[in-house]
Amino acid sequence: MTEKTEHNVRQFIVGGDDDGIRLDRWFKRHLPQVGFATISRWARTGQIRVDGKRAAPEDRITKGQTLRVPPGDSHVRGAAAGKSARQRKPLTEEQLEMADAMVIHRDPAAIVINKPPGLATQGGSGTHEHVDGLLDAYATHGPRPRLVHRLDKDTSGVLLVAATPGSAAFFSKRFSTRGARKIYWALVAGVPSIEEGLIDLPLAKQPGTGGEKMMVDQSEQGQPSRSRYRVLDRAGNRACWVELQPLTGRTHQLRVHMAAIGHPIIGDGKYGGQDAFLSGSISRKMHLHARRLIIDHPDGTMLDVEAALPDHFAASLAQLGFDENDGEYIPDPSGELTREEIKAAARAHAKDYRKERKGERRGRAETGRTRNDSRIPPAKKGGVKKGLGSPKPTKPTGGKPAGGRPAGGKPTGGKPAGGAPRPAGGRGVGRPSTPRGRG
Repeated sequence: MTEKTEHNVRQFIVGGDDDGIRLDRWFKRHLPQVGFATISRWARTGQIRVDGKRAAPEDRITKGQTLRVPPGDSHVRGAAAGKSARQRKPLTEEQLEMADAMVIHRDPAAIVINKPPGLATQGGSGTHEHVDGLLDAYATHGPRPRLVHRLDKDTSGVLLVAATPGSAAFFSKRFSTRGARKIYWALVAGVPSIEEGLIDLPLAKQPGTGGEKMMVDQSEQGQPSRSRYRVLDRAGNRACWVELQPLTGRTHQLRVHMAAIGHPIIGDGKYGGQDAFLSGSISRKMHLHARRLIIDHPDGTMLDVEAALPDHFAASLAQLGFDENDGEYIPDPSGELTREEIKAAARAHAKDYRKERKGERRGRAETGRTRNDSRIPPAKKGGVKKGLGSPKPTKPTGGKPAGGRPAGGKPTGGKPAGGAPRPAGGRGVGRPSTPRGRG
């Protein structure tokens, strides 16, 4: 974005990072002190111009266009006047050093860090130290970097941070449509009888846990969830080292899926209980690591990064006799999502995006959200294998036997023997009946 000032009128050249966004979103990014009501009034009175033409707040702008904005300081009053850009919290020297030490890749669009175990991705109740709180360390100039996906607090490894708002939109779309390939390493209890497979079990929040715990749910409430696993090496029947690839992005998905098939991740007492811990000197910390991320980059290339193992994971591999080099080969997954599942994922991403932007046009956004949600069809449920469903209902044994003859072999039609009276309500008695299956 380039700014020029002529005769108290500001002009901005739209940058490549703002290509395709709405005009009101451009103001929120670059002039946050200007409220939506002021933007609407400027648009109605023709004070906002895009390449010399009138523009509405919902219009989209493109790279290279010239945006004319009236002098804001003298026009912004009331609540909007006190509104300013988010104040960045000063970081300590220790926090700055920690943030710098986590970086494993950085370019103008992306910052990739190796998140250590025990550090939350975002803050919450009682959580004060988190990755989101350290992002100001990477914003030396320009906009503040943004998270585009998450890792559990006790999970370590690759975490992608978008350096600009434009790259955040680009990467978020890749994650929402499953265009990003995520490879995890884990140590699990026991050894699966099938060394490579696809876990297809729907997940839902477990009632009574406040959304803090997930469970397998085959009902209509369960969301389709699919994970691939592959055994890399084994330590007898005690434990094994596996490669995991989530094909969907549910909360705690890999942890719940591995526990569901009887092989919880080592250190995951939340889902595995006591079975998730090995005796001896193996660490009791979580042994789940986001090893590698492969995703499209805004510049047209492929971003492919790996994160080194944390100390406790590397030590456990060595104690169990595993060689880290044995896990470098990554086969192509064969369990891609269906077209319907990709559309459902895109709808879910759009819904989350609207929630984050609910401060803009609150009333219209709420109405639009309700209308869109009503059109979303029920998601397909996985985990039900062919041949395991309920049997087809059989035809009742009563009625006319095949061939039109009763078990005794006598015809069903004709007059009753001995001139018996016609039965009450009887139909067709005395006339031969046509057996089923014959013309």
